[in-house]
Amino acid sequence: MGFLDALFGRQHAPLLGLDISSSSAKLVELNQNSAGEYVVERFASEPFEKGWIVDGQIEKFDEVADAVRRVVVKSGTRTKHVAMAMPQSAVITKKIILPAGLREEELEVQVETEANQYIPFSLDEVSLDFCVIGPSPNSPGDVEVLIAASRKDRVQDRQGLAEAAGLKPVVLDIESHASRLAVGRLVANLPSGGKDSLVALFEIGAETTSLKVLRDDELLYDRDQAFGGAQLTQLISRQYGFSFEEAEQKKLSGDLPEDYEQSLLVPFVDSLAQEVGRALQFFFTSTPHHKVHYVMLAGGSAALPGLKERVTELTGFASMIVNPFEGMKLGSSVRESKLRREAPSYLTACGLAMRRFLQ
Repeated sequence: MGFLDALFGRQHAPLLGLDISSSSAKLVELNQNSAGEYVVERFASEPFEKGWIVDGQIEKFDEVADAVRRVVVKSGTRTKHVAMAMPQSAVITKKIILPAGLREEELEVQVETEANQYIPFSLDEVSLDFCVIGPSPNSPGDVEVLIAASRKDRVQDRQGLAEAAGLKPVVLDIESHASRLAVGRLVANLPSGGKDSLVALFEIGAETTSLKVLRDDELLYDRDQAFGGAQLTQLISRQYGFSFEEAEQKKLSGDLPEDYEQSLLVPFVDSLAQEVGRALQFFFTSTPHHKVHYVMLAGGSAALPGLKERVTELTGFASMIVNPFEGMKLGSSVRESKLRREAPSYLTACGLAMRRFLQ
């Protein structure tokens, strides 16, 4: 099984998208109706405790595997095939140029030779995969090939989680590719199909916020900052004497003392908006660009009250909260209010579920 399996062959058999982040397991199952519209059949999430996953490394395998089992049961799905993703930090990717018309075996030999040059550990320890992207724009007669490599033990950990929950991993993608696939649908709905627009996608996770700047399928910039929603949880836990898990639970359910909004939430939203502004400034100073057309906010903290407005105010750019399910129909077992509330955190899981329908 390779990272980029999903790019080969049409796969319409039922498939779950399962996103394992540092704070939770999120599951999405999509279908298509006769009109070709996406239908959200199932979605569910299950929280992890702090320290179960650190920097993309699974530290507490059994606990995480149990949570994955719970999320599958909670979702009510009967589907066993699953698409998962590796964190960007665990994967080395590189585009190379090779002559067009090579046979599969010849391609493999060339890819291994190239991979040897830039992978810092022995190829025996590595899961290696590649896919031909298409003709090279700059050298006629050649093709661009994307190589992806990750340490076997990291890949086996992810596969093992699925298997422990009774699932069969059939696609292993890269998290950032999955989120870009899901965002592509939303960009296509922007005025004039989002053509030539610079879109700044912020994914605000528990520990890390990543900024990707996209233009027409091209990734212009990609940078992570150590800042995320767990900081608000930490503040709540300190201020009111809850454990971290209790604080997270109460943050999500909104079950907090009256002074919470003024004393913690508003200042946190303000500092989060300032981080977004700083990240954009950094993009402008390190590239020839000096503006973006849209700021898209995704991740669990994207929907914090007032964040979108504060970001627009601070940066001067139109901001929107990402709903990867926008324009999709809802299956009978999906609660619309819950889906809408939690949608921004399902970007990667939704992109993984969409793998089912790729050519």
